[in-house]
Amino acid sequence: MKAELEPIPEAEKAVVKEEFEKRYRQLLGNRYDEFLKYSLSYITKSIRVNTLKATVAEVKKRLQQQNFTLEQIPWCDKGFWVKGERTDLGNLIEHALGYIYVQEAASMLPASVLQPEPGDVVLDMCASPGSKTTQMASMMENTGLVVANDISGARMKPLGLNLQRCGIMNVAVTVMYGQQFRKGNVSFDKVLVDAPCSGTGTIRRSPDTLRIWNPGMIKRLSKTQKSLIESAFRVLKNGGTLVYSTCSNEPEENEEVIDYLLDKFSGATLEKINLNINKSEPILNFENKNYRSEIKKCLRIWPQDNNTEGFFVARITKN
Repeated sequence: MKAELEPIPEAEKAVVKEEFEKRYRQLLGNRYDEFLKYSLSYITKSIRVNTLKATVAEVKKRLQQQNFTLEQIPWCDKGFWVKGERTDLGNLIEHALGYIYVQEAASMLPASVLQPEPGDVVLDMCASPGSKTTQMASMMENTGLVVANDISGARMKPLGLNLQRCGIMNVAVTVMYGQQFRKGNVSFDKVLVDAPCSGTGTIRRSPDTLRIWNPGMIKRLSKTQKSLIESAFRVLKNGGTLVYSTCSNEPEENEEVIDYLLDKFSGATLEKINLNINKSEPILNFENKNYRSEIKKCLRIWPQDNNTEGFFVARITKN
């Protein structure tokens, strides 16, 4: 949804570190100023209809009666950008009833790419707060099994609440480090690794990301992400599908992680992602690092591409 941008008031106080600007000017070239403009502007609210509890037609009617305007999100048939006088969508009765899930449009991409089907056995390795877990459960029509995992009990609280609110019945919750799955005798048809990341694609929702950003953090996260995707691939069944995603713009957290996986496992095949979305070229060369040309099959979007968060998604099959 391309729209007139409204700057975030807090963004006026945002301090862009010199090292951040230098790095992102290298990544974006003459698109840097546009990137910063979008990153420091409000994002359009969006929802996903939970078809386990309501139909798309029913939800559209209810919201339109409340003077909301809905616009279809091209890459998710149950997703809509929402405009209206109210912005507190989480306080709507439709939210409390579980008819809708307030979810950023780009966040709907990983499940749309993974395409879990009824009867599948799926692992959501880093599940909280549950936006993608509930999306997949809805796509699976509450059949099969989704193992929703995260690393702490505190992080599972919002996940549990969202599962209950949305009427999810096919999810088993686990609490452990994602790397531990490789130690068990278990395998999955499909695995989603929506990895913990620096969140540099989400500055427009959290301008404080600019303050905490530092290169050391990126390197530490990249190491964790590589261990998570390796564990995920090991528990994937032959013929299964793995989706890796982040809301980061950093090559070390995205293209480098995929390059690592492809280098480590000869049975990993990267698939091209075909969705109705504006996208940018993945990064193949940065800071004396070169990634294989096959990485072009990944989906990299900057905030200015679709007026969303920045996001990265890769789809891998196991042969």
